[in-house]
Amino acid sequence: MQLDALQTQHQFFIRQRIRMMVNQYEVRAVASDGSEGELLAFAQQKRLAFKEQVTIYTDDSKQYPLLGFKARQRLDLGATYDVTDHAGNPIGLFRKDFAQSLLRSTWHVEQAGLPQITGQERSLPVALLRRFVDSLSWLPYHFDFVAGGQPVFSVVKKWGLRDRYVVEIQNPQIDRRLVIAMAVGLDALQAR
Repeated sequence: MQLDALQTQHQFFIRQRIRMMVNQYEVRAVASDGSEGELLAFAQQKRLAFKEQVTIYTDDSKQYPLLGFKARQRLDLGATYDVTDHAGNPIGLFRKDFAQSLLRSTWHVEQAGLPQITGQERSLPVALLRRFVDSLSWLPYHFDFVAGGQPVFSVVKKWGLRDRYVVEIQNPQIDRRLVIAMAVGLDALQAR
């Protein structure tokens, strides 16, 4: 999909594929009937890497990178991840707010020309249950990302055997590649 067509998307699905040594994710458009549509992007993260890095390709042949994100440091509880396009040009960044995430996971997203965006788990009770009751760590979590009190995008985890998310974009100015990176990062990087 061309970048300008990707930028017109207001909603998409992300679904994790089950694999042994890598995390893989399909990013799909929403079809006219509300079901999963065409493949927009394909992400892959190696497990047990010293420095977290995810490459997102145009499709699952993995021939053409679309974007990627990479941690600035190896071990950092509040790590910052730089998001770049296929040529290595910066798109934006996201970082975990370690202190606020002790009770409710919180992330900050930055894109040039936009105010800082903050995303936080929607439900404090679910966040607390996931942290303090080991047998409930599988509970779905939902994130709302806002800037200046205005919604920018949301990521809603659906029930199922595989991780599956619905991403809705409310702010037309946010780069969809940054949204895809953050949404994939929520699953790939979120401590569970």
